[in-house]
Amino acid sequence: MGWHANDLGRLGRLLDRLPNVYVETAAILYELGRQPWTAHDFFVQYQDRILFGKDTFAPDEFPYYWRTFETRDEYFDYYRHYHAFWKLYGLNLPDEVLRKVYYQNALDVIPGIEREQFSSF
Repeated sequence: MGWHANDLGRLGRLLDRLPNVYVETAAILYELGRQPWTAHDFFVQYQDRILFGKDTFAPDEFPYYWRTFETRDEYFDYYRHYHAFWKLYGLNLPDEVLRKVYYQNALDVIPGIEREQFSSF
């Protein structure tokens, strides 16, 4: 998210001004989880411009992403205490938004990805 996840209003204005820009979710989960209502509304508004991203392949970290994006859970720990000393909250994103963020937007933006590898949920 271009290191703008701490100010989603500013990021929204940037996306409005630059219609060909996409953002991704790597390394900013802790910023989203501390502002669940604002982040939820941002994801709904810009659902066609957000890609799921992660800086490292660490499968044990994925459940924190799912929990933050998919639930309404409250006040849970982030997996890296040196990044965030605050608690996180779930965004409870709609299924349509999740589908786009997790894979549909990547299929639309990146040529050559085999669509058959992805199933709808």
